[in-house]
Amino acid sequence: MKNTDQKNPYLPYPGRIDAITIETEDQNLKTYRIILEKPEDMASWNHIPGQFAMLSLAGKGEIPIGIASSPTEKGHLLFTVNRAGVVTTALHKMDVGARIGIRGPLGNGFPVDEGLKGKNIVIIAGGFAFTTLRATLIYMLAHRQDYGKITVIYGARTPGMLLYKEELKAWSQRDDMEMFVTIDQDAPGWDGLVGFVPTIAGQVAPSPENSAALICGPPIMIKFTMPPLEKIGWTDDQVYLSLENRMKCGLGVCGHCNVGPVYVCKDGPVFTRAEVQKLPVEF
Repeated sequence: MKNTDQKNPYLPYPGRIDAITIETEDQNLKTYRIILEKPEDMASWNHIPGQFAMLSLAGKGEIPIGIASSPTEKGHLLFTVNRAGVVTTALHKMDVGARIGIRGPLGNGFPVDEGLKGKNIVIIAGGFAFTTLRATLIYMLAHRQDYGKITVIYGARTPGMLLYKEELKAWSQRDDMEMFVTIDQDAPGWDGLVGFVPTIAGQVAPSPENSAALICGPPIMIKFTMPPLEKIGWTDDQVYLSLENRMKCGLGVCGHCNVGPVYVCKDGPVFTRAEVQKLPVEF
C-alpha cells in the first residue's frame, strides 16, 4: 500500500526539532520530535505505518529513517535515530530548535487498512528496529476494534537498550494486548523475560490462524525467528518484513537499493516473506 499524497518528492519540507529523548544507556539512540514549519504542511502530512522519510541536514547530506510516529499522532513526527555515520552524528549534536529538512513520506507501508484488518496481529522486533512497528502498534491500538488479538514480542541486548521504556510499561498493563519484553542475558534488577527474540517467539508460539506477523530486526534475528513460526504452521504469505538497504534517493531512481527486480525504497521497504524469498537476499 502506497501513499502518493505528497508534493514534489525531491523537495524537503522545512522542519525544526521540537524535543529530543535519549532512548538508550549508550546515548546512541535518540528520538526526535519534529514539527514542520508551515502549519499547512504539518496538517497535510499523511503517512502509512511502515513508511520512511529522508532527513536532510544542510552541508551534511540526507539519510533514510523510518517514521516512528503513527498517523493518529497529529501535529508532529517522530524519528528514532541511531548514531552510525556522518549525518546521524551531526544530527545527534543538534539541539531543540535546530532546523532540518524532511522529504517524504516514501515507500510503502504495512497494509493496516486492507490486508490486516480483522486479523490477529503478532509484532516481533529486535533492537532499534522497533521504530516503524511502534508506529504500527500505536495505529492499531487507536483502531482497536479493527483487529483481533495483538501480541508484541520485543527484545534488546540489555534493559538499557530497550526503546520507548515508558510506553513498554503502559502496553504491558493493557488488557487488550499481550506484551513480551525480553533481554538477551540476565541483568541485575531485571525481572522480565530472558532470551533471544526467536527463542521467546518459539515459547509464545502465536497461532497462525487468521493471523499476520510483522517482523523488523537484524537479518540474523529474522532468520532464526522464522523456523519456530514455520514449525507451528506459519506460511511466508502471512509474514511481513521491513527491509533495510542503502537507500539514497528514496524514489527508485538512483539504483543504490536495487535488489533483483525491485527497489527497496520504492517497492518496499515492506514485503511479505513470500516476496522476499524470490529476491537474491537471505532472510
